[in-house]
Amino acid sequence: MPDRFAPPEQGEIRRLANAIRFLTMDAVENAKSGHPGLPMGMADAATVLFRHFLKFDAANPGWADRDRFVLSGGHGSMLLYSLLWLTGYPEITLDDLKSFRKIGSPCAGHPEHGDLPGIETTTGPLGQGIANAVGMALAERILNARFGDELVDHKTYVIASDGDLMEGISHEAISLAGHLKLKNLIVLWDHNNITIDGSTSLSDSTNMDERFKAAGWTTDSCDGHDAADVFRALSKAQEADGPVMIACRTIIGFGFPNRQGTQKAHSDAPGAEEIAGARKLLGWDYPAFVVPDDLLNQWRAIGQNGAAACRDWTARKNASGKAKEFDDTINDVLPATLAPALVTLKEKMLAEKPAGTRKYSEMALNVINAELANTIGGSADLTPSNNTRSKGLTEIKPGDFSGRYVHYGIREHGMAAAMNGMALHGGVIPYGGTFMVFSDYCRPSIRLAALMGIRVVFVMTHDSIGVGEDGPTHQPIEQLASLRAIPTLLTMRPADGVETAECWQIALENSRRPSLLAFSRQDAPPVRGAHTAENLSAKGGYELVGDKDAKVTFLATGTEVSLAVKARELLAAQGIKARIVSMPCWALFEEQPESYRKQVLGPGTVKIAIEAGTQLGWDRYIGADGAFVGMHSFGASGPYKDVYQHFGITAEAAADAARRLLKN
Repeated sequence: MPDRFAPPEQGEIRRLANAIRFLTMDAVENAKSGHPGLPMGMADAATVLFRHFLKFDAANPGWADRDRFVLSGGHGSMLLYSLLWLTGYPEITLDDLKSFRKIGSPCAGHPEHGDLPGIETTTGPLGQGIANAVGMALAERILNARFGDELVDHKTYVIASDGDLMEGISHEAISLAGHLKLKNLIVLWDHNNITIDGSTSLSDSTNMDERFKAAGWTTDSCDGHDAADVFRALSKAQEADGPVMIACRTIIGFGFPNRQGTQKAHSDAPGAEEIAGARKLLGWDYPAFVVPDDLLNQWRAIGQNGAAACRDWTARKNASGKAKEFDDTINDVLPATLAPALVTLKEKMLAEKPAGTRKYSEMALNVINAELANTIGGSADLTPSNNTRSKGLTEIKPGDFSGRYVHYGIREHGMAAAMNGMALHGGVIPYGGTFMVFSDYCRPSIRLAALMGIRVVFVMTHDSIGVGEDGPTHQPIEQLASLRAIPTLLTMRPADGVETAECWQIALENSRRPSLLAFSRQDAPPVRGAHTAENLSAKGGYELVGDKDAKVTFLATGTEVSLAVKARELLAAQGIKARIVSMPCWALFEEQPESYRKQVLGPGTVKIAIEAGTQLGWDRYIGADGAFVGMHSFGASGPYKDVYQHFGITAEAAADAARRLLKN
């Protein structure tokens, strides 16, 4: 095997890279769809990266100190799948490549985290991968500050496309990485000047080199098809004092006789004639999906390059006095003391004065962050409003990662995607805050967190028209309904301090799904009457209070639960019995047995839902004959109590609705 630390020979790299090219061509042609352009264009650069620089052991894909590789241009997924198979990662087979883009194949159209070892993140929506990579690099630096070079010392490499760098999220990610001086982050830009519509000059004239420099990055460029030049640029990047962007000048679809360098190479199946021409042009005399043994053996040896380093690291870790702490951290083990601490907090919450649930959240975080050493908080420049920084939490600064709080700046989307990357890296539990209405800015990343099934906690305060004077631009109306529509996402809107503590516990204990916590600016009076150690919110909905022979059921979330309490009192004064169901998390409620759901919803009672948001979704619970007290338009500017009164979201309105239904 040639010396991996010496500059490579062009012919060797080209032959290795051609294995990627032809596996890609054959898979895309077999599927009659796909994106061959990026894999064929970046095959040479990727080969140099994997052969000479990437620290990984294909036999141990979960090695905690491995380098991370992110294919941000996820449309070029056959580049990643080819590399995983060629280097000998477990679980992926040649038959999987042959079933590319077919139902049941782990080789989906775009890489999906969890389908195969070696897929570090789900990419495809452009810009997400590079933003995830910023989070991965940040998590590595945080863990390095805690455990030292002995246990944590690796890099994150990214292949990014022209489209990745056009997407707005890339601006947020790039500027954050530059500000924090993430020297362990290296981006290879596939600079091929082609998008689906044609030349990039049709839509963009940005000087990317100057753009990255302005954000605090070191930049370089190379001929992406010249192995020695790629090696030179990557070698130089290893010792940079901040993030590095290498512009790899490439030809999209390199090897296609008629399509290379054009938009036709981007995403069309090449056809038999074009593939035959490529075989002739590149001297590849093998049938479809055949890689000669000598070449495959070289690739498999590349997959073992990091085996010795992995063994050495394992020995160091096992001999370290921090071995158990590190293992517990990287495996996200929650301390046994956390749940009892939150139960104690719940009991204290019963005696608290009314406050916004964002304030109750801060109280919960004071407990949580004292119990856990791996929670990493943050906010998109709204720390005093989101209440996300608990007592004693120090900030992360450029080049200093010993703290546990990130000032993300006004970068909501970049924050959300970076938190996804942190969770994917492992060893940290990220949470970050902004206003609920700005969940729209975060939504693509929230959706991907749900798709990947990762523990990220999105803290959204100012959850309704209770925002008040800031008016309809800042008053979320449709957001709750739209977020509840995202599969697997736990969207939770607690009613008081007790439910807030319970919702935080749910978020932390669900390691395979993200949570979104909607907290109020306006005061939330305590509604839980008596203490119980049981986490009632974990069932998504439960009877808060009720009479045995009740005729009315009020269903509510958040601060509107207290309105239901008052409405019940109004009815009681007239001899009408009512019950209240608090529904902090619809997703969890839907997962309960049908018998439980029917019991909680109160069969035979008239039903009124109260929520300062849109009605969308409530009909499944209140039925066609139920009533909804909430919003049917955008909000208005004014003191929040006046706004609630203006839109008729009051206890009196809820009680009146109940009386009307009882008369019918």
